[in-house]
Amino acid sequence: MKTILYIIQKEFKQIFRNKGMLPIIFVLPLLQLVILSNAATFEVKNIKFGHIDNDHTSTSRALVEKFNASTYFNVLTDFPSEALASSAMLKGEVDVVLEIPQYFERDLQNEKHNSLGVTINAIDGAAAGVMNVYVSQIIQRCNQQLKVDLFQISDKQVQPVNIETIPLFWYNETLNYKTFMVPGILVLLVTMITLFLSGMNIVREKEIGTLEQINVTPIKKSQFIIGKLFPFWVLGMGLLTIGLIIAKLIFDVPMVGSLPLMYVYTSIYILVVLGIGLFISNFTDTQQQAMFIAWFFTVIFILMSGLFTPIESMPEWAQIITEFNPIKYFVEVMRMVMLKGSGLMDILPQLLKTLLYALIMNGLAVWSYKKTN
Repeated sequence: MKTILYIIQKEFKQIFRNKGMLPIIFVLPLLQLVILSNAATFEVKNIKFGHIDNDHTSTSRALVEKFNASTYFNVLTDFPSEALASSAMLKGEVDVVLEIPQYFERDLQNEKHNSLGVTINAIDGAAAGVMNVYVSQIIQRCNQQLKVDLFQISDKQVQPVNIETIPLFWYNETLNYKTFMVPGILVLLVTMITLFLSGMNIVREKEIGTLEQINVTPIKKSQFIIGKLFPFWVLGMGLLTIGLIIAKLIFDVPMVGSLPLMYVYTSIYILVVLGIGLFISNFTDTQQQAMFIAWFFTVIFILMSGLFTPIESMPEWAQIITEFNPIKYFVEVMRMVMLKGSGLMDILPQLLKTLLYALIMNGLAVWSYKKTN
């Protein structure tokens, strides 16, 4: 026990002695949490909107005014022709072009129906889908009003009945995207910092030559590994604490679940990350090699974790691969506990899988670490 405590004390001194490492551990992750949480959003706003009004009636002007009143659209200009509108979209000056046909109001009054042309820049398919929903909703609301203003309903006709829906949003009542993203980005930062530092730690001992000196000492392999990794486990828990404070103070993310439960799961998850970092360091000779390999796997884990895109939208083979992704389980647990208030029984499947992952990865790391007495 004294040997382990000595190694732990040495590691903490070495970490805090390196003044260049402290900003990387504490300052940069917190800045990333603040910046990424504001930048990583799928909300589509300030849509550049143009229109071709071939009718020039009060009805067509009322329709355009609906878009002008929306907070999602910036109505820029009225194009005199379709060719000019297409040229503007080609240059990126507009995102959506609405074409109102000639005799729009007259056909609505006489034939009770008409059509509109909507052209959307779909280079970004996800954003185009959102813009299409916005346009459809505004046109539908305008259509409901036109039914009252333009259609003359005789006594023999039945007054159309409008069905009003009142949505109830659970877990994120304001539909704030930061509420969804902040827990996931916090997972990302805890993972990256602990993985990179643990992966480069033992490799650094190889580079400066102290690892060979340690290997010939009577220190047991288990004592050495625990002493080397425990400080980074503490740092990971500390990053989680600071991140939760920022999430509450700056982004006002609700925390309806149990914080102790969140810490229990995180303590097990960090063991997984440390095991992966140690396993990587056993097969690399330089810190650059360890960094590149760790980054390679981290990118794959992040993209397939459900952090930015839903796992349900992935191909079936990709969904199977995500079952072996530890970041996926951490993202799920953080969102479940923080936003839904899930309890132990709710996250028990993720907890058991993460515990099994920790045992396997640390077992492989200890087995692959070679120490000569």
